[in-house]
Amino acid sequence: MNPTSHALARRRDRRVYLGGHPVLFGLLAASRGRPVRRIGGTLLVHGADAYREALTRLPLDRTAEGTTGAAARSALGGDGGVLFDQEGGGHRSDRRDLAGGLGAAGVEELRARWQPLLARRLAPLARGAEVDLVELARELSGTVVCALLGSGADPCEVARAAAEAAAASVRSHLPGPRRPRAEAAAARAAGRLRDLLGRVREAGHTDGAPAAMVAVAAVNTTVAAMVAVAAVNTTVAAMVAVAAVNTTVAALPRAVAWCADAGLWDQAGDEALRAALAAELLRVTAASPLLPRAAAADGTVGGCPVRAGDRLLLVARHAADAHRRDPDARRPAEPALSRLVFGAGAHACPGARLASVQLADVLAALAPYRPVVTRARVDRGAALPGWRTLCVRAAS
Repeated sequence: MNPTSHALARRRDRRVYLGGHPVLFGLLAASRGRPVRRIGGTLLVHGADAYREALTRLPLDRTAEGTTGAAARSALGGDGGVLFDQEGGGHRSDRRDLAGGLGAAGVEELRARWQPLLARRLAPLARGAEVDLVELARELSGTVVCALLGSGADPCEVARAAAEAAAASVRSHLPGPRRPRAEAAAARAAGRLRDLLGRVREAGHTDGAPAAMVAVAAVNTTVAAMVAVAAVNTTVAAMVAVAAVNTTVAALPRAVAWCADAGLWDQAGDEALRAALAAELLRVTAASPLLPRAAAADGTVGGCPVRAGDRLLLVARHAADAHRRDPDARRPAEPALSRLVFGAGAHACPGARLASVQLADVLAALAPYRPVVTRARVDRGAALPGWRTLCVRAAS
């Protein structure tokens, strides 16, 4: 494997960080020499063991200002119960409901929906035309969300609404003075998403049967619980849409770009290596590279004392060694390390299996074309580091 090709892949991927969040990621890069570093009341957590310890052993306040849970609750207008801000029985219950649609059987059913989409959207490559992988990821994620939620909405509309809701939420929670206009814009964006999902479910009532029941019949029983939860809680439905769309649109184009720049299409085309390659690419691209949390009680992380109320910035990409270790399906990182990009413990991302299988299918569909990147433009306004445009063309 040519090490220079990985250098090219890293240079391109670094652009999504420098283009959207240059000051923050400059600070994180400068401080990563230690597993944990304190700056005032904030701890920057880089090391794998310290990162895992913070997520599994330290009591966390999931509704504190500046955390993912607080941002989700504020953006989606709920009074709690948006997964990210939950603890105890409520969290366990909603995760069990999610498990049906995101487990092995549920993911296989979803594959039946996205594989024809991949074939259709990638067909232009055979004619020598370009394909924008951001547009593909948007439709792909919207299709998955609509299937999970039993929605008959247009997948691209759902994806656009979910992306805007997340971006508006980020703008309204930037450090500094309050931004009433940004907060109002975030509320409007979340309202549009909830209305889009809610209207379709209401319109789907047939002879008194809720739209969720109609959707269950179409999508099969493994996603029944997921649809049922969404049917009675539009905030949960919106949260699922926001999380699924934004992570997919951030991760998939970046992963394919790395594969193309590093010349990994042989591995992508090898059925025995493809799943490991997908896991490796998800590790180095780390769609959610930074997890903001807050301590609910005194404790320690990586040997560093933590006080109740301290903020923690958990750097997932550093914990997973994405900044130092190149992806290689023949010598992959151990699963305990690579899975850190999905979090750890009871609050680890329930969509990890879906993300891995979906990326593996995208790589399989692209491998025969051995595509190269022809155009790439950073999305400076997105909630997560990613591309606004990432076009590929089959290698000549």
